[in-house]
Amino acid sequence: MSKATRATEMLDRSGVTYALQSYDYDPGADRIGVQAALALGVPAAQVLKTLMIMADNKPACAILPSDCELSMKKLAAALGAKSAEMMKPTDAERITGFKVGGISPFGQRRSVPTVIEEQALALESVFVNGGQRGLQIKLDPKQIVRVLGAKAASLIATA
Repeated sequence: MSKATRATEMLDRSGVTYALQSYDYDPGADRIGVQAALALGVPAAQVLKTLMIMADNKPACAILPSDCELSMKKLAAALGAKSAEMMKPTDAERITGFKVGGISPFGQRRSVPTVIEEQALALESVFVNGGQRGLQIKLDPKQIVRVLGAKAASLIATA
């Protein structure tokens, strides 16, 4: 597995300190981020999933703990949109340049508005996808905000 991806190249150009961790990717896992957390031996809340969505028919990215569900209503509000829905996997792959299961918030083909779950910023470090299946980037979550110009907001759906 190559350790250099568009995601790591973007972090290198931005001067971000990070560590890479590989794990055995399970394409059959119900929740890929939770499976990654188990494989890495870290809490699921520390492994953030990258979801590509459409907000008022425009692409955007949501980053939240892998064991949580995204509130489309909260995400739309954070983006100043009327509505939001999950992007089709084929569209997500085309827009980001990454395969589903390996989509990183860093190094996407085109820059899109990004929102990160505000609770994640309280953690010392988090993991995000490294741009390929089975590769995670460990970094300070505040660097996600800095490098991507991400907005922090409450995104988690409540029961």
